[in-house]
Amino acid sequence: MTVIKKHHLLRKDLIKHFYYNKSLSLTELSKLTHKSLPLVTNTVSNLIDEGYVLEHGLAPSTGGRRGLAFLLNGQKQRYIVAVAVDQMVTQVVIYDLLNNIKMEPEKKELVLSDTPSLIDTFTEFLQDYISRSGISIHQILGMGIGMPGFVNAEQGVNHTFFKTKGGENLAKHLSEQLGMPVFIDNDSSLIALAELKFGAGKNLKDVLVVNVGWGTGLGMIVNGSLFRGHSGYAGEFSHIPLSQSNKICSCGKRGCLEVDTSLLVLLERAKSEMDSGASSSMEQVYKKTGTLSGDHFLNAARSGDPLAVSILSDAAFLIGKGMSTLIHIMNPKLIVLSGRGAIAGKILMAPIQQAINEFCIPWLAEQTEIQVSTLASDSELLGAATLVMENCNFN
Repeated sequence: MTVIKKHHLLRKDLIKHFYYNKSLSLTELSKLTHKSLPLVTNTVSNLIDEGYVLEHGLAPSTGGRRGLAFLLNGQKQRYIVAVAVDQMVTQVVIYDLLNNIKMEPEKKELVLSDTPSLIDTFTEFLQDYISRSGISIHQILGMGIGMPGFVNAEQGVNHTFFKTKGGENLAKHLSEQLGMPVFIDNDSSLIALAELKFGAGKNLKDVLVVNVGWGTGLGMIVNGSLFRGHSGYAGEFSHIPLSQSNKICSCGKRGCLEVDTSLLVLLERAKSEMDSGASSSMEQVYKKTGTLSGDHFLNAARSGDPLAVSILSDAAFLIGKGMSTLIHIMNPKLIVLSGRGAIAGKILMAPIQQAINEFCIPWLAEQTEIQVSTLASDSELLGAATLVMENCNFN
């Protein structure tokens, strides 16, 4: 490896450490990168000259002389486009280097399918949003996209949705259309990445992140890194055959966890119960519009609506049953409930704990802590931004 390439890799590594840890001293950077203090000092000096890094006063005392602290420059005109896609809604936001919002988030209702026209609609929405931001393409480090489905991040392919003509690389296709580097990954993997870098999993080695939403996904952190499995598709929690019904899943198989726990199924059950005369705070909106949104249902549950709580609790119990299996297999330090469904918060915890008490070996269950994410609905966007920071070139 040439000296120039080594310098570039260290430069990139330092920027990432600043991004994840905010303020750091030269000594801390040297330990994190396993590089000599003089080499780190020289590279940080170059980053200051480039406008990427600023001095930030004195670092906290460790018993000796306090050194200088440094952090990324939020005024550096470099930005990240983060996109969170679910089965019904696509959300986009632009962050600066400190994850401050530069352009307010926008949502677009976009029902996923495998038709080529979906990509055109998706691309036009993103092009319009970026254009209205007033930010030059040359100031954007890249775009990270989290999306459901069987996604191979390395190959840039989603085998479930957003199928391109001829099966070409989706990330490459979007990059050509948008004029910037584009990186894609499975939504649950990115949510796990966000929890590892910014949330409950920070500084932990073995963490499972359950993505509660339109499906029930899983991101796995093993030995401090995202675990993808042999061919990149590890974590298909939704398709463990735990359902008590015989319904056919979207994958074509029967009995998958998803058929009784996906948000779409819960909404349909809520509407059916109200049609049959069940009383709920959701009635007024449902009868007026004929529809029910995921956010409305989750907020109703969080507010204590009996119907929403009952339906969500049934689903959470099955998720807890699945988590019992995960605890037996993986023995994680922590399981985080994240994704949009996490806004229901503590309501999920009681039935999940009940299922773990019923199905998990007690002395093993005691070794795993369960938490509701503090990132919740922002987790996928933060994960998408992290995907860019992990893969882009900092020019």
